[in-house]
Amino acid sequence: MYKEDFNSEDVFSKPVRAGKRTYFFDVKSTKGGNDFFLTITESKRRNNPDGSYTYDKHKIFLYKEDFEKFREGLDEVITYIKDTCFGGTIPQRESDENSVEFEDL
Repeated sequence: MYKEDFNSEDVFSKPVRAGKRTYFFDVKSTKGGNDFFLTITESKRRNNPDGSYTYDKHKIFLYKEDFEKFREGLDEVITYIKDTCFGGTIPQRESDENSVEFEDL
């Protein structure tokens, strides 16, 4: 139904840094510009043995008809983890001095 192609346009982007990973929440318009969808991309920097680096990227496409069910599922899983696995609070990530700076992406 929706297919990201070279004609889709970025409408809004929100990067979220989390340790060695960066998550990108990108709102894109369809080719005709009359509909929108969300892509969620996880990007993680990998160091190669020769000292160079590459980025592993994984992408999810989320369409408007799935927004509510996706949000409900995510909320339920986060609540379960928070309440069952961590006794009501999720531990916060400590600062990682080796984390990638956003400008490096």
